Order: sequence, then C-alpha cells, then structure tokens
Amino acid sequence: MQQLQSISWIIYAVLSAIFAALTSILAKVGITGLNSNLATAIRTAVVLLMSWGMVFVVGAQGEIKNITGKSWLFLVLSGLATGASWLCYYKAIQLGDVSKVVPIDKFSIVLTLAMAFLFLHEPVTPKALIGAALITAGTFVMIL
Repeated sequence: MQQLQSISWIIYAVLSAIFAALTSILAKVGITGLNSNLATAIRTAVVLLMSWGMVFVVGAQGEIKNITGKSWLFLVLSGLATGASWLCYYKAIQLGDVSKVVPIDKFSIVLTLAMAFLFLHEPVTPKALIGAALITAGTFVMIL
C-alpha cells in the first residue's frame, strides 16, 4: 500500500497531462464562432461546478473554516493568475494553431522552475537546469 501511495502522484500527473491535452483539442473545436472570453467563462463555470461537487463528494466542505488569511490571499491570487492565463490561452487558440500555442503555454514549466528556485528556494540542480534548457529548445523547435 505504501508503494502505491508513493507513485500515486505520478498517476495523477499523467492523468493531468492527458486531460490538459484533451482540454486544448476540445476547446479549439468548441470555441469556433464564439467570443473567447465567453468560452472561457463557460469553461470556468463547468470547472467551478465540478470542483465544488468534488468538495461535497469527499466531505471537505467543513474544512473551509480552517483556512487562514494567508491561504485565502494566495488562493485568490492564484485564482486571478489562473483566470488571466485561461483568458489569454483561449484567445491564443482562437487566433492561432493549437500545435503552436500549446508549446508556448507549456513553456510555463521553465518559468515555474525559475520562480520555484527564486521564491520558494527549491534546489537548483543540474538535472533541472538541463531539463529547462531542453524544454526551452523544444519550445522554439515546435513554434518555428
């Protein structure tokens, strides 16, 4: 059981990647002829309902009273960043090819690593630097 728990994050990460890929393809088809902001709002409403549904399914709604002010602040800021990202992403896929937009969007991996090193003081490892360099190179190869 312990070994299963230690790899469960990998399973969730792979599922996340699969659903993210589906998100891009389904959004590109669904956004045709729509205002990108309206499309983002519809998607966001679905995500909101799904998220709160899961909160109630697992019985986590009682924990809301334990959220600290700091957590509220950073969750709200994260939500604003997510909203801005989604609005820009939907406009980008509406105007451009998904096959070019997605690699640029996924360059966020490199930006996240840099911010994790800078703000969260996570260790800078040669492996992370090489990976970031390869992702950067791959991004440019895919969009040129």
